Amino acid sequence: MSEKGAATQMALAPISVNAVAPKDLIERFERVYEEIANRAFSLFENDGRIFGHDLDNWFKAEAELLHPVHVNVTEAESAVTIQAEVPGFEAKDLEVTLEPQRLIISGRRETKEESAKGKTIYKEQCSNEILRSVALPFDVDASKATATLKNGVLELQAPKSAKVTTTQVEVKVA
Repeated sequence: MSEKGAATQMALAPISVNAVAPKDLIERFERVYEEIANRAFSLFENDGRIFGHDLDNWFKAEAELLHPVHVNVTEAESAVTIQAEVPGFEAKDLEVTLEPQRLIISGRRETKEESAKGKTIYKEQCSNEILRSVALPFDVDASKATATLKNGVLELQAPKSAKVTTTQVEVKVA
């Protein structure tokens, strides 16, 4: 019984929730955009430079470079829970940024595989990247958020910010 509990504890990996400067975030999005644009142009050239398939090339490049991150956002009375599927990624590969109304999950991992058979060398290198931005329906307190990674599922819990109350102001004639 204690071995099972120990295995569960080892499977949970804390993820740091960062506040990223807008400049860094913009640079990250620009880098991903450039990679997709370069791959889409490469597809355009490989297809004989036939015009009219711009979106097809773009979507194919996105599918090759970015892997979808499926998310579930659940709201409780005082907090929000976000679960994101990130199979194959480890805590060190992920970067989680939480703003008052937005969650950004990005990650990059590289795998290398080599096999030598006689004089032939087989080498494969693969890079997977994820980038997902999720708009939250209300403000959260990013400083009190926690994130854990278990079995390929990233779970982030953030308390709701104190509600701002609105008051009606009576207009008086001067």
